[in-house]
Amino acid sequence: MTRIALQLLLRRLLLAIPILLCVSALVFVILRLLPADPIAMSLPPGATPEDVERLKRDFGLDRSIPAQYFIWLGKLLTGDLGTSIFFRRGVGELVSRALPATIELVAAGLTLGVILGVAGGLAMFAKRGTAAEQAIDLSTTGLMAIPEFLWAILLILFLGVAFPLLPFIGRLDPAVTLPPTITGFLLLDSLLSGRWDALRSALAHLVLPSLALAIGLAPLVMRVLRSSLLETILEDYITQARLRGIGERRILIGHALKNAALPTISLIGVQGGFMFGGTVLVEMIFAYPGLGNLMVDAVRNHDLPVIQAVALIYCVLVLAINAIVDVIYLAANPKLRAAS
Repeated sequence: MTRIALQLLLRRLLLAIPILLCVSALVFVILRLLPADPIAMSLPPGATPEDVERLKRDFGLDRSIPAQYFIWLGKLLTGDLGTSIFFRRGVGELVSRALPATIELVAAGLTLGVILGVAGGLAMFAKRGTAAEQAIDLSTTGLMAIPEFLWAILLILFLGVAFPLLPFIGRLDPAVTLPPTITGFLLLDSLLSGRWDALRSALAHLVLPSLALAIGLAPLVMRVLRSSLLETILEDYITQARLRGIGERRILIGHALKNAALPTISLIGVQGGFMFGGTVLVEMIFAYPGLGNLMVDAVRNHDLPVIQAVALIYCVLVLAINAIVDVIYLAANPKLRAAS
C-alpha cells in the first residue's frame, strides 16, 4: 500500500509541474494585458514621470512580457516570490503570514462540513421512506440555495449581533497577545506555548467563518452519502450478511458505509479545492487575515507580484488536496489497489 501510494503521489507531482507552469503563465500574461498601471497606482499624486520610469525598471516592468515571465520564473525556482509593488515588502513574507490562517480556516470548515454531512447522510438513510427523510431532503435543498458569503452574514447577524455568543472579527481577541509565532497556525502555536487563553480565543474566532464554509459542504455530502447507501444496501453481500443474522447497524457501519463512502470521498476532494476559493469572501466578511484578504488588497491595488503568488499558491493547494484525496481513495478501495 505504501509503495502504491508513493507511486500515485509521484505521478501527481509530475502532472502538477505542467499545470503550474500553464497557470502561472496564463495569470502572468493576463495581468499584464489589463489596462492598469500598478506603478502609477502605488505612487503619490506628485510623482514625476522619472519616478514612474525608475520604479518600472526596478520591478522589471520595462521589459517584454516573455522576458518578465522568465525572470519571474527563474526567481520563483530559487524561492523568491518577488517584492510587493504596493506594500513594498517581500511577497514571501506577506504570504507566509496569510497562508496559515487560510489553511487553518479551510481545515476547520472541511472537518466540520464532513462531520455534519456524514451525520446527516446517515440520518437521512436511517429515516428513508418516512416524512422525516423528506423534511431533511427539503432542508438540504434550502441550505444549498444559500451561498457561503450569505451564510457568513447571517451567522454574524444571528450569533454575533442579535445573540452575541461568538466573536466575528479577526483571529484573536485584541486583549490576547502571543509571542512571536512558531508556525503561524494560531491553534498550534497556542498549544506549543501553553497559552490556553489564546487557544480559547482562536477557537471562538474560528467557529463562525468555518461554519459558514461547512454549511456549504454538508448538504452535498449528505445527499451523495444517502444516495450511495441506498445503492449499496441492495448489493448481494448485504443480503447475505442479513441472512447470516448480522444486525442492521453492524451491516451499515461495517459493510455498507465502507463502500458507499467512496463517491463521498471524491466529492469531498473536489469541494475541498473549491473551498479555498470560497474563503475569499468569507475572510473579507469576518476580517480574517488570510490569503483571501491579501488577494483582495492586491487586486484592489493591482499588485502584480502578490496576485501572481497567491494565484499560484491556490493552485498548489488544490492540487495537494486532490493528491491527498486520491491516496485516501486508494486506501479505501481494495479493487483500485489491486488494479494498480
